[in-house]
Amino acid sequence: MQQVSNDPLHGKTLEYILTQLVNHFGWEVLGQHIRINCFNSNPSISSSLKFLRKTPWARKQVEELYLRLIE
Repeated sequence: MQQVSNDPLHGKTLEYILTQLVNHFGWEVLGQHIRINCFNSNPSISSSLKFLRKTPWARKQVEELYLRLIE
């Protein structure tokens, strides 16, 4: 029997989460919600992913905003 995860982030990549947030908010509003330079200065998915993968506190903020979005 397979176990089903109760974690709403289970199976979602960081790229998927970031893309959903950008599609919903746009870069400007996303940068207002989460004040990090990669969202406010020449933003792109690839540069943001590089930063978020190296910066646990920023990734946590992105994941928390995504969770609030899907609730």
